[in-house]
Amino acid sequence: MADWIAETFRSDAGWDHLETLVDIGNRMAGQPGEMAGLEATRDALADAGARDARVETFDLQGWVRGDSSVTTPETIEESIGLPRSPAGDVSAELIDLGAGLPEDFERADVEGKVVLVTSDVPSYFDRYIHRTEKYHYAVEGGAAAFVYANHVPGQLPPTGSVGGSDGGPIGDIPAVGVSSETGARLARRFDGADVTVSVDCETPDAESGNAVAELGPDTEEYVILSSHVDAHDIAEGARDNGAGTATIVEVAKALAAREDELDTRVKCIAYGAEEVGLVGSEVEAENADLEAIKAIVNVDSNMGDRTLELTTHRFDELDAAAGRVAERFDHPIATVPRTVPHSDHWPFVRWGVPGYMVSSKSESAGRGWGHTSADTLDKLEARTLREQSILLTELVVEVADGSVEIPHEEPETMADYLKQEDQAIGMKKTGGWPYDFE
Repeated sequence: MADWIAETFRSDAGWDHLETLVDIGNRMAGQPGEMAGLEATRDALADAGARDARVETFDLQGWVRGDSSVTTPETIEESIGLPRSPAGDVSAELIDLGAGLPEDFERADVEGKVVLVTSDVPSYFDRYIHRTEKYHYAVEGGAAAFVYANHVPGQLPPTGSVGGSDGGPIGDIPAVGVSSETGARLARRFDGADVTVSVDCETPDAESGNAVAELGPDTEEYVILSSHVDAHDIAEGARDNGAGTATIVEVAKALAAREDELDTRVKCIAYGAEEVGLVGSEVEAENADLEAIKAIVNVDSNMGDRTLELTTHRFDELDAAAGRVAERFDHPIATVPRTVPHSDHWPFVRWGVPGYMVSSKSESAGRGWGHTSADTLDKLEARTLREQSILLTELVVEVADGSVEIPHEEPETMADYLKQEDQAIGMKKTGGWPYDFE
């Protein structure tokens, strides 16, 4: 065991790949930088010792950012268009709905108005409300435009896809993100005044893909080790999700040195187009034999803290496997027994495939620097990448062990979990409820 650990602590493979990804620049889904990132990841997986490394391409509805603004009677406020927003110029009365809770929309008349909401959810509210749910409440109410204000100070407008109210690739009304400071100024000075929201963008046909490679024995059953390559175009995408992709490259290198310990094939997948609707993982899931997938280890936005946090989706065997690794290494690994219907494990887990969502613990609420221009390499550390890669390598070997049984769940069970956690409400609102039963 000591040799591969020592080699991982000395390895620069993951960190070098992280630098490669952030230095590409714009890795927005369907744009040239994303494909460059996919091809670089393919090559990095091959260099790590994985076999049959390739990029499997698919068609995509693209979205290319232009200028945007919020113009008030006295000012022109900086903003960024939210991906999948349609282009348009809308002039209407601004209405401030604070956090944009469902009851806020129920009490207000938003028809024909520009809706302003913040990105936070009050601590007293019983569930998380995603950006897309707030957008869909605005669309449902007949709003003319949507302004999404960061709740974290620092002059950082947030990004994030809005999609369509029917689950389509392009939204229904223009949508922009503004900083916390701009949002506060709009609410204080211009609530009830006419403002103009302008979004310029293009929606060309585009191509994305998944970088794929294999490790271990050629068994029918397999474990997926995954991340996503794409990132929002306003930043380097260092933590979200250069970190995750760099980690699976480092883990692949360590697994290649331990291939004789693998009882089950490991399929490494670095997805494209995660940020615009989990498109790459949806394509993979549609073409997969879900019964053949033993478990998923999906790494997304780790390295923010040295302690790994694994969301286990209530699979007790996954929690137990993480506990054994933590005990074996005398190193903390946090586990959270809840469902996360976001990121690239979800197209599989929703049908009962056991899966981890791998991130890291954080003392701050929300995404932190994620989905802003401050998601940059300088906030990450190579030692965290190496430590987490060691633990995740051991975890993959653990779940790939032939003696470790991880039963699948029925889709009805996963749906019940979502209902118990009050997540079904928002998923049904946004068109993300995947089940044809109540």
